Amino acid sequence: MAHGRRSGGERVLVLNSGSSSVKYQLLDMADHSRLASGLVERIGEGAGRLAHTPAGGERREREADLPDHRAALRAAAGELAADGLGLDAPELVAVGHRVVHGGRAFTEPTVVDERVLAEIERLVPLAPLHNPANLAGIRTAMDLNPDVPQVAVFDTAFHTTLPEHAARYAIDTATADDHLIRKYGFHGTSHAYVSRRTAALLGREPAEVNVIVLHLGNGASASAVAGGRCVDTSMGLTPLEGLVMGTRSGDTDPAVVFHLARVAGMDVADIDALLNQRSGLVGLCGDNDMREVLRRRAEGDAEAGLAFDVYIHRLRKYIGAYCAVLGRVDAVAFTAGVGENAAPVRAAAVAGLEGLGIEVDGAANTAPGGGPRLISPEHARVAVAVVPTDEELEIATQAYALVGS
Repeated sequence: MAHGRRSGGERVLVLNSGSSSVKYQLLDMADHSRLASGLVERIGEGAGRLAHTPAGGERREREADLPDHRAALRAAAGELAADGLGLDAPELVAVGHRVVHGGRAFTEPTVVDERVLAEIERLVPLAPLHNPANLAGIRTAMDLNPDVPQVAVFDTAFHTTLPEHAARYAIDTATADDHLIRKYGFHGTSHAYVSRRTAALLGREPAEVNVIVLHLGNGASASAVAGGRCVDTSMGLTPLEGLVMGTRSGDTDPAVVFHLARVAGMDVADIDALLNQRSGLVGLCGDNDMREVLRRRAEGDAEAGLAFDVYIHRLRKYIGAYCAVLGRVDAVAFTAGVGENAAPVRAAAVAGLEGLGIEVDGAANTAPGGGPRLISPEHARVAVAVVPTDEELEIATQAYALVGS
C-alpha cells in the first residue's frame, strides 16, 4: 500500500463510520473547501437512506438496500463518482477515518496496515459500539482503492498527554493494568482543533496559551489544555464519565451500580442502558435536546428547570476544577451544538466566576455570529470564546500532513 502523497492530489475523504451510519466529507486541502458531503444511515435496518450534497449543488436523497457498511460505502462512492469525485480520482491522496478508541497505543494519526487493524481490533472491548464500525469503514475503503493511504485519527490521541496522576484511577494497580482501566478521554479531535483556534483568536501560539475547552453537544466533555497539551479531561475509560449529557449521566457514585443490582434486581445490561441511554437531560426531564429544555424552562417547567440547573452545576464545577489544574487560564472556549448555539448555557456556566476572572458580556453572548468570536468584556482577565468545532477538517488536516511527510 502506498504511504506517500499521490502526485498532484490535494483531496482527502473523511469517513466517520458509526454502528448504523456513515458520515463523509470530501475536502480540498488547498483551500479547505468542501467538495461534497453526505450521510448514509439505517445500515442493516432494512430500507437504508443516503443523502449526498455536492458543493454548489442540490442535495440528493434516495433509499437503498444497505445490509452492511460495505454496501453503504459503495453507495457513497457511487454518489461521489457521479459528481466526478470518485475514490479512484488521482486527486484523492488519503482517506481519513475517525476511530473512537486508540488506547495508549496510538498517540497520533497513523497510516493503517494489518498491524494497526489488529490493534484497533484488540481495543474493541473498550469501545464495543464504535471500534467495530470504524474497522468496517477502514476495511471497506481499503478494498475500494488499495492504493490510497488510509489514515486512522483517534478520538483518544489528544488526551494521551495526560500525566499519570490524572489518568490513573485509584483502584488496585494490577487489576487496572490487566484490564486497561484508566482515563482515556474522547472528542480529542474537537479539543485539539478548538484549543488551537482559540489561541489563534487571541493572536498567540498554542504553546503560549492555557485553555479550558467545553465541547457541549449531546455528548459533552471538558478538557484542560496547557500550552497545546491536554493535561486533564472529563471523559474517562468510556464516554460516560464527566459532564451531564443528553442521555448519559456523567459522574455518578460507582456504588449506584451495586445498589441497583441488589435493590432493583437490575443486571449489567440494564444498568448500562440506564446510565448511557436513559440518564442525563432525558432522564431528568424527558428531553435530551437542550433547545427543548430551554424552551420548557422559560415557560416555567419545573423538571426542565431542575435538569438545566443540574447540567450547569456540573459544568461550573469542572470549569473551577480545571482552573485549579491549570493554575493560569487564558481562555474558556465553548464549542459543539450546545456550546456554540445556547447563549443561556454559556451565561449560566460562568455566572459567579468573576472572582476567577471569567465572565461574559451579555450583548456579545447573545449576538448572532457563526465564526470564532470573543464574548467576554474587554476588561476580563480570562477570554471567553465561542469557537465552532470542525472535526472533519481536523481529521483531514492530520491525514494530509501525515501522507505528505
